[in-house]
Amino acid sequence: MDVFGSFTLLLAFVCAIYALVGGIAAIVTRHPLLVKSTRQAGMATCVLIFIATFSLEYLLFTDNFSQAYVVSHSNRDLSAFYKVAALWSGQEGSLLFWSFLLSVYVISVLIAYRNKNGELMPYVGVVLAGVQTFFLILNNFVESPFKTLATVNASGALEPFTRMDGNGLNPLLQYPEMVIHPPNLYSGYTGFTIPFAFALAALLARYPGEKWIHLTRKWTMIAWCFQSVGILLGAHWAYAVLGWGGYWGWDPVENASLLPWLTGTAFLHSVMMQEKRGMMKVWNVWLVFCTFMLCILGTFLTRSGIVSSVHAFANSHIGPWFVAFLGVTFLVCFVAYVKNRDYLKSENQLDSMISRESSFLFNNLLFLVACIAVLSGTLFPVFTDWLTPSRISVGPPFFNKIMIPIGLAILFLTGVGPLLAWRKTSTDSLKRNFGWPIIVGLLCGVAAYFLAYRDTFSIICLVLCGFVFWTIVMEFYRGAKVISARTGMNVLLGAHELAMRNTRRYGGYVVHFGMVLIFIGLAGSAFNSDVQRPMNLGESMKLGPYTLVLQSADTKAEKNYTAQRMIVEVLKGNKQLMMLYPEKRQFQGNEQGSGTMVAIYSTLREDVYVVFAGMDQDTNLPVIHAFLNPLVKWIWLGGVWVVMGTLLALLPNRRAQLATALAPQPAASPIVQVLNPSVTLREGHD
Repeated sequence: MDVFGSFTLLLAFVCAIYALVGGIAAIVTRHPLLVKSTRQAGMATCVLIFIATFSLEYLLFTDNFSQAYVVSHSNRDLSAFYKVAALWSGQEGSLLFWSFLLSVYVISVLIAYRNKNGELMPYVGVVLAGVQTFFLILNNFVESPFKTLATVNASGALEPFTRMDGNGLNPLLQYPEMVIHPPNLYSGYTGFTIPFAFALAALLARYPGEKWIHLTRKWTMIAWCFQSVGILLGAHWAYAVLGWGGYWGWDPVENASLLPWLTGTAFLHSVMMQEKRGMMKVWNVWLVFCTFMLCILGTFLTRSGIVSSVHAFANSHIGPWFVAFLGVTFLVCFVAYVKNRDYLKSENQLDSMISRESSFLFNNLLFLVACIAVLSGTLFPVFTDWLTPSRISVGPPFFNKIMIPIGLAILFLTGVGPLLAWRKTSTDSLKRNFGWPIIVGLLCGVAAYFLAYRDTFSIICLVLCGFVFWTIVMEFYRGAKVISARTGMNVLLGAHELAMRNTRRYGGYVVHFGMVLIFIGLAGSAFNSDVQRPMNLGESMKLGPYTLVLQSADTKAEKNYTAQRMIVEVLKGNKQLMMLYPEKRQFQGNEQGSGTMVAIYSTLREDVYVVFAGMDQDTNLPVIHAFLNPLVKWIWLGGVWVVMGTLLALLPNRRAQLATALAPQPAASPIVQVLNPSVTLREGHD
């Protein structure tokens, strides 16, 4: 199976080369048979990558310890659930998994548009084949996952060698979320290849208007949704497994996943400017280009070893390949832009600073500033390492100082945008639309103050959350009230009908509501507290309003690890709330280490977060580290709403049904109908 997998990867590389070179020839000659054959070569490339990926999984599931990758990342005691995760736990397998997910997107696009957009698709196929070719070079010639173990015999020849067992999976990956988090994050990274391919293809082919945006909107939203879920699952994994009490530490690999999310979010907002007004065409194209290149940069940072991270792979010689690919990609994008920049001329200009367009513009600028700030902070240690004798690290205080004000400004614009009209907003409209949201926001700030949330930035954040929440409520209520009046259904059903008639718009509002919940959770981080000390059985310690009592300890043996477990009783006042079971796990295998399993009592108000931090060297007593983290649960709830909103936005619009009056109406004369229109025109906010 190893030879078979290696052969299919090599054959996939040959097909990708043909799809790339043949695709360029098809564009030049416009020969229909050549166009068709290169499309089929692209599909064959995807199928062959699928086969190679399943071949590696087969080697993992059958415990084939003649393979170096299987030995390094699996063992006989590893459960089948985690043998799936072993596919992306190492450098070679993760790159193959990158190619696999990219192929899922590529074959979907090639099939979906096989008989459509004939002028554009050959260019799209060439761009996709180019990206696939790069990763297949890595899969075949740089980091092959199909390397066989061998020993040197007495004559100096290599002989195949099979080990009795493997080293096992990294303990940090032996948690359920790590079977879900990497596929989601990789699906986001690879998914942004599709809008990149269409944007570059439209620029090269000078494809008319905004058609490429309409073609790729759903692909962009799918990639963005996967990226969002991947980031949140990664944050939850760090929170529940690493045991340091937080969910985001501005780690370089965390930042690498955030960068394309920031530019991708900016693109999803600014693209509406191009659709509505024919503006920001250059900006949108470069946002897509930058999003794709940031995905490649994130992959490079994770694999090159130039940054230190618990998430990153070990040092590798793969870095120069990614640098070269990034350079070629930028050069192609820049040349395509210079040659065809006249194609991207805006059709309209900004009419007023108080308009929907200006809110999108400022929104985009803030996302771009956030991206530059995170990127510079992430790469600063690398640059100082090159230029000075020692590396200077940039920690969370730097990122928090810059990103908190930017995040609050973005949250403010999230609420302001829907209240402004296109082109220009009148003074009366501002008074009418901003009154209640401002009042609700201020009431939320007062409530937060009396609930003892008295950090300045946290109060501002909660005020803005109330402001944005009420703008969303107003948008749904106004539309639902109109539908309710016309159809007789209640307001809640009217809101549902409203959302289904314009899924993109109201799905976006649901996403915004999810972001409000996430910001509520982030506001609580200013009030985190913790206590740590060795404890004897029966001892207790105070944590805010809670009392933690170490009742007992035990040991449990599982197939792949042995866990030392503390049993901690949580009391509030004199009332028992629950028992928590923090663990310290020791994994079997000659290269295995230990891991933690945090125990959490979670409510909407706060989390009681308990870690068994090991044994104290002086007293030989278990060390309990407990955290009180307010509002964290709102972050995970917000993630659910973000996914729901994205799925809603991906649904097709439902056609509105005209309601007929129950009672017969007298026929109006033509003159009356002309003089008294049935629709009152007013300033719109769609």
